[in-house]
Amino acid sequence: MKKVGKIILRILLVLVILLLVAGLFAAGVAGLGPLKGAWNKITDRKPGNQPAYSFEQITEMENSPLEGKQLCVLGSSVTYGMASGGYAIGEYLSARFGMDLTKEAVGATTLADVNRLSYVSRMERNLPKNAKFDLFICQLSTNDATFGAELGAVSKSRDRSKFDRKTTVGAMEYIISYVQETWGCPVLFYTGARFDSNEYADMVNLLYDLQKKWDIGILDLWNAEPFNDIRDKDRELFMADDIHPTRAGYRDWWGPELEAQLLDYLAKEEPQPQAA
Repeated sequence: MKKVGKIILRILLVLVILLLVAGLFAAGVAGLGPLKGAWNKITDRKPGNQPAYSFEQITEMENSPLEGKQLCVLGSSVTYGMASGGYAIGEYLSARFGMDLTKEAVGATTLADVNRLSYVSRMERNLPKNAKFDLFICQLSTNDATFGAELGAVSKSRDRSKFDRKTTVGAMEYIISYVQETWGCPVLFYTGARFDSNEYADMVNLLYDLQKKWDIGILDLWNAEPFNDIRDKDRELFMADDIHPTRAGYRDWWGPELEAQLLDYLAKEEPQPQAA
């Protein structure tokens, strides 16, 4: 039965991706009708999605450096929480740091700006320019790797009009520039946990090239050790498949690591007292 369940789960995932890529769902719409209902019935039975792993049990940290601040997260199914009932890194970080959350996440979408559901298009269309974001966190989308988007290269220019948005890197540069100019807040990218993908590994490496150019923050689950070195039993609890965490995965595995890395980033960015 376990094998049958895994096969059905994979088939449903492919169907969701095909439907989304075809543009049959409007950006930002969570409801996927009967297909979403069938998906939820399967993922809800995952051990990591049981009531014991509710996000309601997350408590705010004492003396949060971001309490009352505005967090915006941009991404695809991992940021939405496709296999966890819509609870993902945005909900975890906002709960732990005491932040207000704006989430712009649609499954099966890419950084590369290839259609109206891509990251860039949704960012420009759905996120108000007059918002007061204090922190902007963007997902390094696995879809660019799995869908074979053109990777591109880091531009020598800082002129946003010169970035090739149809490539993954060009779209990332566009997002960074747009966020910095529009909202004037720090930009961070977060990676997924390690899975079998040379293409995604190349994306992670290029992320560090972008960091040198744009001084962005990186929350790197891909290279984190011993984070990725977990038992098969724990991985089965934390992950619905190779890419999508369960609620337990976000709450008890990804979340604490992202939190620790974010705290390190904030500590490094904090102005140091001037010498007398």
